[in-house]
Amino acid sequence: MAIYGTALLALCTLLGAALGELLGVALHVKANVGGVGLAMLLLIAAKGWLARRGKLTPGLRLGVEFWALMYIPIVVAMAAQQNVLAAVEGGPMVVIAGVTAVALCFGLVAVLGRVLDGRHGGRHDG
Repeated sequence: MAIYGTALLALCTLLGAALGELLGVALHVKANVGGVGLAMLLLIAAKGWLARRGKLTPGLRLGVEFWALMYIPIVVAMAAQQNVLAAVEGGPMVVIAGVTAVALCFGLVAVLGRVLDGRHGGRHDG
Protein backbone atom coordinates (compact mmCIF):
# COMPACT_ATOMS: atom_id res chain seq x y z
CA MET A 1 0.00 0.00 0.00
CA ALA A 2 1.14 3.52 -0.80
CA ILE A 3 0.60 4.60 2.80
CA TYR A 4 3.55 2.41 3.86
CA GLY A 5 5.79 4.42 1.54
CA THR A 6 4.59 7.59 3.23
CA ALA A 7 5.24 6.04 6.65
CA LEU A 8 8.75 5.03 5.56
CA LEU A 9 9.43 8.58 4.37
CA ALA A 10 8.12 9.99 7.66
CA LEU A 11 10.34 7.64 9.67
CA CYS A 12 13.39 8.56 7.59
CA THR A 13 12.57 12.26 7.94
CA LEU A 14 12.30 12.01 11.72
CA LEU A 15 15.53 10.00 12.00
CA GLY A 16 17.31 12.40 9.64
CA ALA A 17 16.15 15.43 11.63
CA ALA A 18 17.27 13.84 14.90
CA LEU A 19 20.66 12.90 13.45
CA GLY A 20 21.03 16.41 12.01
CA GLU A 21 20.33 17.92 15.42
CA LEU A 22 22.86 15.59 17.06
CA LEU A 23 25.42 16.49 14.41
CA GLY A 24 24.76 20.17 15.07
CA VAL A 25 25.33 19.66 18.80
CA ALA A 26 28.52 17.67 18.12
CA LEU A 27 29.82 20.47 15.88
CA HIS A 28 28.72 23.19 18.34
CA VAL A 29 26.35 24.68 15.78
CA LYS A 30 22.92 25.90 16.83
CA ALA A 31 21.24 24.35 13.78
CA ASN A 32 20.20 21.09 12.19
CA VAL A 33 23.22 20.04 10.13
CA GLY A 34 22.30 17.96 7.11
CA GLY A 35 19.07 16.51 8.49
CA VAL A 36 17.27 16.58 5.14
CA GLY A 37 20.21 15.03 3.33
CA LEU A 38 20.53 12.34 5.98
CA ALA A 39 16.80 11.62 5.69
CA MET A 40 17.07 11.17 1.93
CA LEU A 41 20.09 8.88 2.33
CA LEU A 42 18.16 6.84 4.88
CA LEU A 43 15.21 6.61 2.49
CA ILE A 44 17.45 5.43 -0.35
CA ALA A 45 19.13 2.89 1.94
CA ALA A 46 15.78 1.64 3.28
CA LYS A 47 14.37 1.26 -0.23
CA GLY A 48 17.45 -0.70 -1.33
CA TRP A 49 17.37 -2.86 1.81
CA LEU A 50 13.69 -3.70 1.25
CA ALA A 51 14.29 -4.42 -2.45
CA ARG A 52 17.15 -6.83 -1.69
CA ARG A 53 14.95 -8.75 0.72
CA GLY A 54 12.00 -8.89 -1.70
CA LYS A 55 9.79 -6.82 0.59
CA LEU A 56 9.47 -3.76 -1.66
CA THR A 57 5.90 -4.32 -2.80
CA PRO A 58 4.48 -2.32 -5.71
CA GLY A 59 2.36 -0.26 -3.30
CA LEU A 60 5.31 0.54 -1.05
CA ARG A 61 7.44 1.39 -4.09
CA LEU A 62 4.67 3.68 -5.38
CA GLY A 63 4.45 5.51 -2.04
CA VAL A 64 8.20 5.99 -1.78
CA GLU A 65 8.60 7.09 -5.39
CA PHE A 66 5.62 9.47 -5.24
CA TRP A 67 6.96 11.25 -2.17
CA ALA A 68 10.49 11.20 -3.49
CA LEU A 69 9.28 13.02 -6.59
CA MET A 70 7.26 15.53 -4.55
CA TYR A 71 9.24 15.92 -1.35
CA ILE A 72 12.87 16.06 -2.39
CA PRO A 73 12.66 19.01 -4.83
CA ILE A 74 10.52 21.04 -2.43
CA VAL A 75 12.76 20.49 0.59
CA VAL A 76 15.93 21.03 -1.40
CA ALA A 77 14.54 24.33 -2.72
CA MET A 78 13.57 25.42 0.79
CA ALA A 79 16.98 24.48 2.20
CA ALA A 80 18.76 26.22 -0.68
CA GLN A 81 16.80 29.42 -0.04
CA GLN A 82 17.73 29.37 3.64
CA ASN A 83 21.37 28.69 2.82
CA VAL A 84 21.50 31.60 0.37
CA LEU A 85 19.95 33.99 2.89
CA ALA A 86 22.41 32.87 5.58
CA ALA A 87 25.32 33.18 3.14
CA VAL A 88 24.40 36.71 2.08
CA GLU A 89 24.14 37.75 5.72
CA GLY A 90 27.43 35.99 6.52
CA GLY A 91 29.54 38.25 4.36
CA PRO A 92 31.48 38.05 1.10
CA MET A 93 33.77 35.14 2.05
CA VAL A 94 30.78 32.85 2.61
CA VAL A 95 29.30 33.84 -0.75
CA ILE A 96 32.65 33.29 -2.50
CA ALA A 97 33.00 29.84 -0.88
CA GLY A 98 29.47 28.90 -1.94
CA VAL A 99 29.92 30.05 -5.52
CA THR A 100 33.25 28.21 -5.73
CA ALA A 101 31.72 24.98 -4.41
CA VAL A 102 28.85 25.16 -6.91
CA ALA A 103 31.24 25.88 -9.80
CA LEU A 104 33.40 22.90 -8.81
CA CYS A 105 30.36 20.64 -8.63
CA PHE A 106 29.19 21.75 -12.08
CA GLY A 107 32.68 21.07 -13.44
CA LEU A 108 32.80 17.63 -11.84
CA VAL A 109 29.42 16.74 -13.34
CA ALA A 110 30.83 17.48 -16.79
CA VAL A 111 33.96 15.40 -16.08
CA LEU A 112 31.89 12.53 -14.71
CA GLY A 113 29.66 12.69 -17.80
CA ARG A 114 32.68 12.38 -20.08
CA VAL A 115 34.11 9.49 -18.06
CA LEU A 116 30.85 7.57 -18.09
CA ASP A 117 30.29 8.35 -21.77
CA GLY A 118 33.73 6.90 -22.56
CA ARG A 119 32.89 3.76 -20.61
CA HIS A 120 29.84 3.10 -22.74
CA GLY A 121 31.64 3.64 -26.03
CA GLY A 122 29.95 6.99 -26.76
CA ARG A 123 26.47 5.51 -27.14
CA HIS A 124 23.49 7.09 -25.43
CA ASP A 125 20.46 5.26 -24.13
CA GLY A 126 17.39 7.29 -24.74
